Amino acid sequence: MSKLRYDGRRLDITADTAISTLAGILQGCGCNERVARMVAEHLADASLCGIESHGLMRVIQYHDQFGNGTMRATASAQYNRLPSGGHEIDGNHGIGIPAMRLAIEYGCRIAEDNGISAIAIRNTGHTGRLGAFAELAAELGFLTIMMGGGNRKTWRQVAPYGGRQAMLPTNPYCIGIPGGERGSVVLDFATSKIAGGWIYAAQSAGALLPAGAIIDAAGNPSVDPQDYFNGGAILPAGGAKGYALALMAELIAEAMLGPATTECNWLLITLRTSLYRDTSTMQKIAEEILDEIRHCPPSPGFDRVEIPGEREREHRRNANGVIAVPELTWQQILALADKMVNPARSL
Repeated sequence: MSKLRYDGRRLDITADTAISTLAGILQGCGCNERVARMVAEHLADASLCGIESHGLMRVIQYHDQFGNGTMRATASAQYNRLPSGGHEIDGNHGIGIPAMRLAIEYGCRIAEDNGISAIAIRNTGHTGRLGAFAELAAELGFLTIMMGGGNRKTWRQVAPYGGRQAMLPTNPYCIGIPGGERGSVVLDFATSKIAGGWIYAAQSAGALLPAGAIIDAAGNPSVDPQDYFNGGAILPAGGAKGYALALMAELIAEAMLGPATTECNWLLITLRTSLYRDTSTMQKIAEEILDEIRHCPPSPGFDRVEIPGEREREHRRNANGVIAVPELTWQQILALADKMVNPARSL
């Protein structure tokens, strides 16, 4: 599932080894044991699902952001009821994975009582793989719709449709809903042709990017991740459609939710699906729809038609608890782990 054009060696690392290594790095950065473990497990699971852009290599970025003050390792996310009656999770400039987990818990709790909830998530760092949170809610019977944006002046990554300069963040969307017999259906995508994490992953591994994803500072197509870091930009997914979705998320996240700090703001909408149909009936009809789609004859070059979210779960099952990590990336992670034990050393 990797989008990297990588011919180098990959090392088979067990998920348990990866989790303990990453948790040690995060604790060395100042995270408490609970947060360090939660984040490490989340990153390892993303890698097991084949989402390398949001997997183990992210600990390198988190370490750097803790070091330069972009994120606070000791911060704790908290729930607030706003004077206006709205609901908010304040990440207090910490890592975003615990903040998003807390938002899902409150979103489901409020929607269980009221049928629907809307929660703003603010002042958070990177939130990890959104699909993981949508899966949690879907397993409990909830539809979730989330989008993130804001802070474009700090995270200028994506060129608007027709432009050649990075102006917007990757502004992701995620929708999750209980599905049929094989589990939830989860749509998790950046509004750019490639998530920013894939560029960091390519840089870390010494790999190239797929064609058509980025441009260099002059607006020319490129596959070299360094061209992005040297003033280039990611292209919007689907041309004008991806750009429009990104712009809408930017307006929701900043114009409506307020100034974005750390990374971006998020809006999470959670709906209890039993408001409209009992769970067993919904699952039966969902399976009829999904089964029909799966049996569509594949086009040339395709083996089958897939359902969003099922590929990640299949990849996780087939991985059998082992992650294939680019050798250079794992060496960088081990160097960080060694630095935590021997702080006098530098990378």
